[in-house]
Amino acid sequence: MIPIILRLGPITIYSYGLMMALGFIAADLLLTHECRRRAVSPEVATSLLVWAAIGGLAGARIYDVFDNWRAYMSHPISIVFSGAGFVWYGGLIGGILSSWLVARHYRISFLTITDMCAAPLALGMAFGRMGCQLSGDGDWGLPSKLPWAMAYPRAIVGWGPDTVLKLDGHGNLVSGFFPGVRVHPAPVYEAILYVALFAFLWSIRKKVTLPGELLYLYLILAGTARFVVEFVRINPRVLWGLSEAQIISLVMIATGSMAWYWSSRRRAEIVSAGREPLRA
Repeated sequence: MIPIILRLGPITIYSYGLMMALGFIAADLLLTHECRRRAVSPEVATSLLVWAAIGGLAGARIYDVFDNWRAYMSHPISIVFSGAGFVWYGGLIGGILSSWLVARHYRISFLTITDMCAAPLALGMAFGRMGCQLSGDGDWGLPSKLPWAMAYPRAIVGWGPDTVLKLDGHGNLVSGFFPGVRVHPAPVYEAILYVALFAFLWSIRKKVTLPGELLYLYLILAGTARFVVEFVRINPRVLWGLSEAQIISLVMIATGSMAWYWSSRRRAEIVSAGREPLRA
């Protein structure tokens, strides 16, 4: 765990920021490659990256504001402009909306845009989670005795009774700290799953037959990954023993599954009509 990589006078390089930057660079390289493969101007890749980043960060912050409304009302200015408090699902919504605007501007099919972004997004998420791991921003999991469980004594958010939590019998978070406690390295779990998701989507990107199919698979698999990891994350259970993130994950899985089913039916109709589906 290395929260701070380097200090150069007034300049501080944080590990989380560095991993985010590396994630954006990797996504830009992949998007540029896809633009060239699809005979799309590389300018689209840069626009997508910039506006998806802006929309994603704004969406992540706005979602967190509404999710923690009372805390924000108590200290609105200090919290809004802090470096913490970004929710991934809000970032996904904001990124999708900004990508739709880019698609409209360049007059490119929105589903084509989302297919181009699916694999790079998964890799970018993996970089982001490794940033969480290196900085110790509190995204770790519940206390654990597994051999690979970890302590985060240098966590940027602190390591103690207020940040090491567990679930009580009602699904609420309470302090789980004691000397020598270790927890699930949940960011590592997610990073591994997102790298696997990236590898899968990137390997099949030339085989999909209808626009949007990579997006549908992303929704299903990314939602499943977060749903599974959430069982060891430190989030309260809000409904049926599930956390808010798990409920949203189920919505993602259901949406992706229905869209995939619709796409499969459409593909079958095209084939039965004697036409060849266009490959992405």
